[in-house]
Amino acid sequence: QVLLVESGGGLVQTGSSLRLSCAASEQAFNTYAIGWFRQTPGKEREFVAAVTLSRSRSRTYYANFMKGRFTCSKDDNERTVALQMTLLKPEDTAIYYCAATLIPNADRVDEYDYWGQGTRVTVSS
Repeated sequence: QVLLVESGGGLVQTGSSLRLSCAASEQAFNTYAIGWFRQTPGKEREFVAAVTLSRSRSRTYYANFMKGRFTCSKDDNERTVALQMTLLKPEDTAIYYCAATLIPNADRVDEYDYWGQGTRVTVSS
């Protein structure tokens, strides 16, 4: 079973940091990559970051708008993928989803096959 569960969302103030975590099942962690997306009501879901899941070879890639504020990483022992967010802004307010893909370099919603339920991040101004 491919299962992804996000956690770590919450309410924070502008400029704060927050760490999201995606716990993955064995099958989910055996896909090519796990990525993070976010969605605000009325807007399309957008790609944030992803990390490939190879134990011997792994890389991360990010949406341009991150501008170094977000860092994606994985822990093979814990089977988790984290999104460390810093210098949060109100525009970062969204539901954040983790998702798994079998496609290299995937950064589109339609390239990801498996999704978690999402975790809410609210950044107050």
